[in-house]
Amino acid sequence: MSTSSIPTKPVKAFGAQAADALLDQLNINRRAPQPHDVEIEILYCGVCHSDLHTARNEWHGTVYPCVPGHEIVGRVVSVGAHVKNFKVGDHAAVGCLVDSCRECDYCKEDLEQYCSTGHTQTYNSPDKHLGTATYGGYSESIVVDEAFVLRVPENLDLAATAPLLCAGITTYSPLKHWKVGPGKKVGIVGLGGLGHMGVKIAKAMGAEVIVFTTSPSKVADAKRLGADDVVLSKDEAQMQRYAGKLHFILDAVSAQHDINSYLSQLRVDGALVLVGAPENPLPVAPFSLIPMRKTFAGSMIGGIAQTQEMLDFCGEHNIVSDIEMIRMQDINEAYERLLKGDVKYRFVIDMASLKQ
Repeated sequence: MSTSSIPTKPVKAFGAQAADALLDQLNINRRAPQPHDVEIEILYCGVCHSDLHTARNEWHGTVYPCVPGHEIVGRVVSVGAHVKNFKVGDHAAVGCLVDSCRECDYCKEDLEQYCSTGHTQTYNSPDKHLGTATYGGYSESIVVDEAFVLRVPENLDLAATAPLLCAGITTYSPLKHWKVGPGKKVGIVGLGGLGHMGVKIAKAMGAEVIVFTTSPSKVADAKRLGADDVVLSKDEAQMQRYAGKLHFILDAVSAQHDINSYLSQLRVDGALVLVGAPENPLPVAPFSLIPMRKTFAGSMIGGIAQTQEMLDFCGEHNIVSDIEMIRMQDINEAYERLLKGDVKYRFVIDMASLKQ
């Protein structure tokens, strides 16, 4: 169908008109639901650090106006004629992806996040239906192909589920891929939005969990979240405690840090996986890897099937994010607090506030 022939309707949203502009209310167009589409009234949307980076064009390539938000939970308000798995009134969720080519090897392996021709992100991607950029969850509603819509376990708090759609799957995917489970010693570096989810999920998988943090103030909280031990990484004596002993480390730090000091914590065949995204390269010493056959890797979210698996796992283990609820009108203040690390551990927007 040509882009011009799809009817649209205006919806209220919050977004940035330029890299140096505050986010403010604006109207965007959503397509009318097509035969395979699900229309979702957005109830809650998590605030990810990626939202801030994109709104401020820190990763370059932002198309304005930019409406961020890819941790979306809501209620189905209409469905296309061919939709099979959702009905009006169901709770539904949308994460970082709203489409992919569906034909490449990776898409066929349920790895849409690595789609060869490029997946369609929930915001700031080319919208193949309307010919504009995609707009995210800082809005009243969203229309998404059923194949990229997720089910929310009934027992989970809806608002606290929203961050699972990015922070949850970003940590679950590598933990699952590297077979974290009983008998494994797992380090989590950094106790923020990603790290706190890593602690909860690794613990539920049966691992022994050790948190590495630079903040003495986070020791008690790490243990509350399920950590078996906490290492203050600036303390050389404490860092010796697990040197050469860990099977796996999930590094969730986005600031510059000495990656070699964490690689030294791994045992033979251990792996350190980066999910934080530091702005500059992290120098790796060859002999941090070679003598004990260690792996230094990266990982990005997960495919749709694995994201649903993660939600079901969290439902089974009653895992949600620790959140602070905010109004849509407070998003600019929330961004400033995010830059200071002043949130435990994820902001979630009550989208009812957008109607005010």
